[in-house]
Amino acid sequence: MSNVAIVGATGAVGRTMLSILEERDFPVKELRLFASERSAGSEVPTRWGSVTVENLATADPSGLDIALFSAGGDRSREFAPAFAAAGCTVVDNSSAFRMRDDVPLVVAGVNDHALAGHGGIVANPNCTTMALLMAVGPLHRAAGLASMVATSYQSVSGSGMAGMDELVRQNATLGANRQGLVDGSWQEPGDALYVRPIGWNVLPFAGNPASEGYTDEEWKLVNETRKILQAPHIAVEPTCVRVPVMVGHGIAATMMFDRPLDVAEATAAMAAGRGVQVWEDRVPTPLDSAGIDDVLVGRIRPTIGRPGGISLWAVGDNLRKGAALNTVEIAELLIA
Repeated sequence: MSNVAIVGATGAVGRTMLSILEERDFPVKELRLFASERSAGSEVPTRWGSVTVENLATADPSGLDIALFSAGGDRSREFAPAFAAAGCTVVDNSSAFRMRDDVPLVVAGVNDHALAGHGGIVANPNCTTMALLMAVGPLHRAAGLASMVATSYQSVSGSGMAGMDELVRQNATLGANRQGLVDGSWQEPGDALYVRPIGWNVLPFAGNPASEGYTDEEWKLVNETRKILQAPHIAVEPTCVRVPVMVGHGIAATMMFDRPLDVAEATAAMAAGRGVQVWEDRVPTPLDSAGIDDVLVGRIRPTIGRPGGISLWAVGDNLRKGAALNTVEIAELLIA
C-alpha cells in the first residue's frame, strides 16, 4: 500500500487520474489531493473517503510515496524537486523534465526499462507522442524506425477545460449563422484561446511558436520520439493540427525502416502490443477512442511513393493513455 498524491487534482487530467486510480484498484493507503489556493479547502469524494484539497503552495510532501503531477510545467519545476527530495517519486505529466538526461521519459508498454535508476522524477511524454508511439514502438522493435512523417489532429481537451469550453462556445456562436459559414460572412467569435477560431474550423497550428517555424508541439514529436526509442538518428517531419474534437488525438504517420516492412508483419507486431487495438474492418476515430484505455490503429497500408514502408492512422484518448492512464501505469510499474 502506498501514500499517493495527485497534484493538479481539480483539473481535467487530475480528475481523470483519480478515476483511473479507482478503476484500477491502485493500492492506496492514504490519498492526498493538491491544487491551487483557489481550489484548496474543497472536498472531493473518492473511494478512499472524502479528501480535502490542499494548497500546493504550502504543501508538505512528507510521508508520500508517489505523486502524480498534472499542474503545468511551471508548478512542476517549482514543486516536483521538493517532493522528490522528501522521498516521494514524482511522475510528471508536464514538459518540464522530459528532455533532461537524468529523467526517464516513459511510455508504459513501450520502454518500461527506462525506469531503472530514476532519480526521483519520471516524465510522462506529450499526449500526441504517446498515442503515436504505442503503434510505432512495436514497429521500431521489429524493423528499426529510420524516418517518419507525422501529422497530428489534436482535440481541444489538449488545452484543458478552457479548450473544451471554447469549442462549445464557438460552435454555438458560429453555428447560429449557418450561411456565414458557407459564404464567408461569419464574424469573429471573440475571446480566442487559439490563434484562429476553432469552432467549425481546423487550425494547422497546435502549440506555441518555436524554432524554425515549427511549434513546440511539433518539436515534442521529434525530440520525444527519439528519446523514448533511444534512436537520436530518426528523421521526423511533424505537423500538428488542432481540430474541433472534444477528446481524442489522431495521428497520420508514414514510416520507413531499416529494412522493408510489409503490412502483415506490421499488423501482427502492433496487435501483439499491450494497450493497442488494431482495427482492420472499421475506421477508428476520436469518438471511438474517448473514454477507453487502448490506442486504436487502423488504415495500415504500404507506402507507394517509396515502397517498403508503412502508413497508418492512430488515435487515443489524450486524457487517458495520453496523460492520466500512462501516469498511473508508470506508478504501477514503480511499485511492482
